[in-house]
Amino acid sequence: MRSVPRFLQGIYRFEGKGLDQPFLLDAGLTYTVPDGTVAQPVYFRGGNAAPDLICVILMRDGSPMRYFPIGAKGDVHVPLRVVEDLEPGTAIELHLAAPVGATGALVVDLGLVEV
Repeated sequence: MRSVPRFLQGIYRFEGKGLDQPFLLDAGLTYTVPDGTVAQPVYFRGGNAAPDLICVILMRDGSPMRYFPIGAKGDVHVPLRVVEDLEPGTAIELHLAAPVGATGALVVDLGLVEV
């Protein structure tokens, strides 16, 4: 069986709307599992250049799937050892939650694999 890596990654500037008001940071941070394949999230890496705690939220079909809090001027690497299959048509998005008015940049790299 052949696997194909997929990535949601980049560096994005942001302005926070509230830790309880997550939003899609950029249209490039979306992915839909193609027909005929199953995908699995494999890892998450994130860096936060802001002087405030932020949280990246992996959304699955509009509902939170995983939370990745990142400390002020901190970074995180989370290998997702317990993976779950994402069926064809499943929509994945990375949202950001940050305190109101907090500004900074997020470095993000979510690795997925299609099988």
